[in-house]
Parts: sequence; C-alpha cells; structure tokens
Amino acid sequence: MAAAAHDTLSDELWQRLLARQPQDAGLSALYGPLLVPATAPDGCFVLGRIAQTLDGRIATASGTSFWISGPEDVLHTHRLRALCDAIIVGAGTVRADDPLLTTRLCPGKSPVRVVIDTGRTLDADRRVFQGGPPTLLLCADNVHGPAHLGTAEVVALPRGDGGALDTGAILAKLAGRGLRRIFVEGGGVTVSRFLAAGALDRLHVTLAPLLLGSGIPSFTLPCPDSPDGGMRLTWTPHLLGRDVLFDIPLHRARPPACI
Repeated sequence: MAAAAHDTLSDELWQRLLARQPQDAGLSALYGPLLVPATAPDGCFVLGRIAQTLDGRIATASGTSFWISGPEDVLHTHRLRALCDAIIVGAGTVRADDPLLTTRLCPGKSPVRVVIDTGRTLDADRRVFQGGPPTLLLCADNVHGPAHLGTAEVVALPRGDGGALDTGAILAKLAGRGLRRIFVEGGGVTVSRFLAAGALDRLHVTLAPLLLGSGIPSFTLPCPDSPDGGMRLTWTPHLLGRDVLFDIPLHRARPPACI
C-alpha cells in the first residue's frame, strides 16, 4: 500500500453507495457487487481483502508492508471500510502496522473495528485501543482477563478446528449486534482462515508491480496434491493507478483442500 490523497469520488455517487442502492445504474462496476443483499444463512456479506506483490507477498520478512500498493489502492481500502459495518483484522496486523482502521480518506462513517486476538497477546497501547470508533477484541473463551482492553470491549468466543476462533461464531456474534456487512482486511492468515472456512462472499486482491523475492505470503492454505486440486476462480480486473485489482466472487466456496 501507499499514502493516498483524499477521495475524488463525487459526493452524489458516494451517497448512493452509502445508501446501498444496487439498482442505481450510476454505481460503479467495482462497488456495485458489494452492495447486494446477503444470501448466506448467517445474514452476513463478507468481503476479504489482500494487497500483494507480483510474487505473492504482503510484507517483507520483518513484517513491513508500507508501501506495497499505490495511493489509489489505499483510497479503495478506505472506501471499502466506509461501505461496511465492521472491519476485521488479526492480532499480527495490529502488532506490525498499528493501524487506525478508519475512513480518513473518503466520506462515510468508520466501521466498528474488530481485532481477532485469540490468546489476548496485544497490549492496550495500540492505537486501535486508544479511542476512536467502537472496537471489539475477540479472544478465546478459555483465556481470561479484564472485560476491556483500553477502550475495546473484550468478547470471548469458542475455538474452532486448529485452535483459532471459530469463524461461524465470529459472524454470528457480529450479526447479533447488527453488524452484517463485514470487511476482513487482513492480514493474510486472517483472510486465509475465513477463506478456508468458506466464510467469504467476495475477495478483492490487488496486485502491485513489485517484486520482493521473499517475505510474508498472501495466503496460507493447505497445499493440494496437484494444480487440478486448487481453487479455480473467476475474476474481473480493475485498474487502480499502476496496480490491478481483481474482484473475485466466492459465494462462500471453500478451497477443495480445506473440505
């Protein structure tokens, strides 16, 4: 990602986007598919998001990701935040980037911030816990501690297979609070867990013209025995400055190796 200028999308179009009117012919091809009603039984629409290098890295080996993609892609991320009720990130993203997770670069209300920290490893000095939009810290129900971390409310949830928090329980908890349009912004492990669980309706992957040669991979999933056992996708490309964004409909499908 890279630093971005403020949004130049017209106020009229942006208000239609925020009003979630997919029937409006003026909606862009990029954002329109994100405004459709949820069809999954849990009542949520879940969008995953990755910005990666040409060789599939989301950060250097030390965890540095500033700046992989360009300003147009950063602006796109802020627009996605404004269109969603809640934004989810993992503890690794908070630890590495110390993000604010707000819509500073575009019109629209900042979403509820949701941090997945299964073992309660984060400290209260992170910016996401120091005021701003409402924040939830999700941890395992067998890890004890205070009811708040800084200004964040702590919510205990059951673990699923492998010891991570159960994805279905996360979505059910958020839906119970009226948070049904969910943006899983990162990092790669968190997005991969939602993908592996069949919990993503759509995926946005931005490809930046950058080679690192090594670093943190964008996806962490079981490897099939052959390419035929992989997850074959369809996508629509969109240019974002020098980057290319791939809009991928998933409809809650799971990679075959995860079934």
